[in-house]
Amino acid sequence: MENQTIEDGKTVAIISYITWIGTLIAFIMNNEKHNSFAAFHIRQMIGLSLFSIIISFIARYVGFVAGIFGIGLFVLWIIGFIGAINGEEKKVPLVGDLFQDWFKGIG
Repeated sequence: MENQTIEDGKTVAIISYITWIGTLIAFIMNNEKHNSFAAFHIRQMIGLSLFSIIISFIARYVGFVAGIFGIGLFVLWIIGFIGAINGEEKKVPLVGDLFQDWFKGIG
């Protein structure tokens, strides 16, 4: 990927990791420019957000298990966020490929 593409999309990519509201704002911001770097990180964060919702439903019934998954999700979020800051298209481990496939229409 070109350095200019990364630099142009870096701010939007970082914004996408700041709660689901940031993801929504990043999605709207990227609709005009269609930056591939930003779209990559938006797809990653949409997937992490959906997993977060699923974990919150699980927590109603099995709090301890959901807590472990929540910690794992937080670690995945940190990996994605650091990738956006460093200008890397680094997929989150285990599920990053799924997110890119599931949400390939975004971007």
